[in-house]
Amino acid sequence: VPVSVICFPRQNYPLYIRSIPTENELKFHYTVHTSLDVVDEKISAMGKALVDQRELYLGLLYPTEDYKVYGYVTNSKVKFVMVVDSSNTALRDNEIRSMFRKLHNSYTDIMCNPFYNPGDRIHSRAFDNMVNSMMMQVC
Repeated sequence: VPVSVICFPRQNYPLYIRSIPTENELKFHYTVHTSLDVVDEKISAMGKALVDQRELYLGLLYPTEDYKVYGYVTNSKVKFVMVVDSSNTALRDNEIRSMFRKLHNSYTDIMCNPFYNPGDRIHSRAFDNMVNSMMMQVC
């Protein structure tokens, strides 16, 4: 079951990319980059309500024939995008939300590391392990 996780800061360049399997990684990149427009639309539509929330689960951004694209934005405007196979009917909305919270918590741990420069690509074994375990759970 194909799964892809990508993390973007405000400037929309990827901080972290992980896909299983890796054969269609370029297709996932295209799908995710096109979803950033939907994320920005949803954020601007929320307006002031976004300021009042600690985190924002955007839900299903858009489905394609093969994939479903989900989005999540933190209070610091870091965007997480997850692409899952549309044939995976076992995934419920609350499970996707839970996975995004795990990603957010792990990202927060990285930001608390004094040796990490915000805006650099994420190179963390702990983050990789968390993402891998999450992806295996989905597959």
